[in-house]
Amino acid sequence: MPAGLAILSDILGRVLVLNVSYQPLCVVPVRRALVLALTQKAEVLHSNGHVYRSEHLELAAPTVVRLNYFVKVPYRARASLSRRAVMVRDNYECQYCGRAAENVDHVVPRSRGGPHTWENVVAACKSCNSRKENRSIDEVGYRLKRSPETPHESVWIVVAVESVDPSWEQYLRLPHKLRHRRNRRLEVSLA
Repeated sequence: MPAGLAILSDILGRVLVLNVSYQPLCVVPVRRALVLALTQKAEVLHSNGHVYRSEHLELAAPTVVRLNYFVKVPYRARASLSRRAVMVRDNYECQYCGRAAENVDHVVPRSRGGPHTWENVVAACKSCNSRKENRSIDEVGYRLKRSPETPHESVWIVVAVESVDPSWEQYLRLPHKLRHRRNRRLEVSLA
């Protein structure tokens, strides 16, 4: 994508697309959402107050659209495990000390047979990760702030976009801490 279009896409924003059953499907640029609305393939549920005008038409800029037809979504057994997804799940906080996390750590080290799964990977700050090294949390004397688990199915939306529009929250069913601290990543990177 040319640089000018990427900047324009960021300015115009992103839109949450819902299935006819209100299940979150994906996030698309505003332009695509407007086309869906104009072709009557989707209805606008929420808008952000901006208006797009042409000679004969005015359209409110959508933030959430719902398709008028059902889209079958393939079943996903689990959310994909990635560094960014772990950081979002753990709210960019070290699960050992509570400070800002910079790394991910295996609770049971892989060299000791620990799997690379949601239940064994946590966000960690640099000092805790360095101190723990290749040892178990019992050997180091660490305690987890909370037990790692597979995140809620809607976390992929937070992972895919930089911030979540407030009008999306009722459809995403995000855990409480992600709802109110969705811009934590920006705070951590500036600290």
